[in-house]
Amino acid sequence: MPDSPAKNRLLVLGSSSRYRRELLERLRLPFAVATPETDESPLAGELPRALARRLALAKAHAVAALYPQAIVIGSDQVADLAGEPLGKPGNHERATAQLRRMSGQCVVFQTAVAVVCADSGFEAVDIAPVEVHFRDLNDATIERYLRAEQPYDCAGSAKSEGLGIALLESIVSDDPTALIGLPLIRTCRMLRAAGLVLP
Repeated sequence: MPDSPAKNRLLVLGSSSRYRRELLERLRLPFAVATPETDESPLAGELPRALARRLALAKAHAVAALYPQAIVIGSDQVADLAGEPLGKPGNHERATAQLRRMSGQCVVFQTAVAVVCADSGFEAVDIAPVEVHFRDLNDATIERYLRAEQPYDCAGSAKSEGLGIALLESIVSDDPTALIGLPLIRTCRMLRAAGLVLP
């Protein structure tokens, strides 16, 4: 049986996120990293799920334009609080405001992943929603957490793989790495569909 044509294609992660890079390393595939140049602003009235899907595809296509023969992964995560998108806070004040709003609430983290190969015409996108139930959080708890973790580059201000796990009551997901930033079960499925061989 001949080797898959995709076997020799470069794999590129279209993301500046160190969390996604660390997750993709679990698959033990060689890959390059490229930062996509995309505007991440939501469109008027755009729901969080649609925003995550659109941005994951936009990131994959932006990098695929630079590496047309490569298989490119793009991903995006948006915290969904009752239909309102919550992005990366960027600073302490916005993170405090986000966590106050999420206290005692169920927040759905919409994590989208897209795989694109411009040369072969392959394109796939999927979304892994993760339901996260937050404990009731008082200001002292929020302040201690933010000072210790400083999760200002994480959508929704809560790093479940770190101290943020202590803020939560429960996590419901069928793709356990999705909350960290890259749903590997779905990613593997799409990479196999694109022709890559995975264990």
